[in-house]
Amino acid sequence: MFTRLKRVLLTLLLFLLLLSPALVAAGKVLNPPLWGWQIHRSLFPPVGYPDRAIHDWQPLSAISRHAQLAVIASEDQHFPDHFGLDINAVLTLIKQSGTDGLRRGASTITQQTAKNLFLFPSRTFWRKGIELYFSLWMEGLWDKSRILEVYLNIAEFGPGLYGIEAASQTYFGVPAARLSARQAAQLAAVLPNPYKIRPTPMSDYVARRSRWIRQKMRQLGLQTLDRL
Repeated sequence: MFTRLKRVLLTLLLFLLLLSPALVAAGKVLNPPLWGWQIHRSLFPPVGYPDRAIHDWQPLSAISRHAQLAVIASEDQHFPDHFGLDINAVLTLIKQSGTDGLRRGASTITQQTAKNLFLFPSRTFWRKGIELYFSLWMEGLWDKSRILEVYLNIAEFGPGLYGIEAASQTYFGVPAARLSARQAAQLAAVLPNPYKIRPTPMSDYVARRSRWIRQKMRQLGLQTLDRL
């Protein structure tokens, strides 16, 4: 009985290990109609979640370069250079986490994309490990532009508001292609907590945060996007 159980567990583990790269490889060319974070929100809606989510997929070429740079400046300034993992951020994360799990994110854009696309909300080291596993496959099979494109299209910018196009239309009444640097920074400012932070009307926090993001955008420069 023990031998049979061991064989079943090993087979299941092998299946999961093979399934992960297959899913990532498919995501290189196929735009996901659904993703883990969205499914979880629909099944277990938090307070304030609407009856109908809003989403409108746009290719990276139809998204303002200001918006692309804003999320890099806000979320992961080393995005063009790392391989999906910021070692220093992870070590800091472990030091600041207790035995009850992780206390904060410190994730790269690649990790956030993996989390939103393939996983569900959870603050455990197990979830973080699986997230890293997917992230490494994404960095190996996708290019940086594809990672950024998927992230900008599935990130939640407000309750049930998925992707930069839906956020741009909802908050500013313009397509994502026409977002200004100021507007892009305001949208990027809400990403840590889109259920409590709104880009407009601007709170004191969003005003300060968006000014900081614009400063980092100027330091990085739009030429950063040419390295993706």
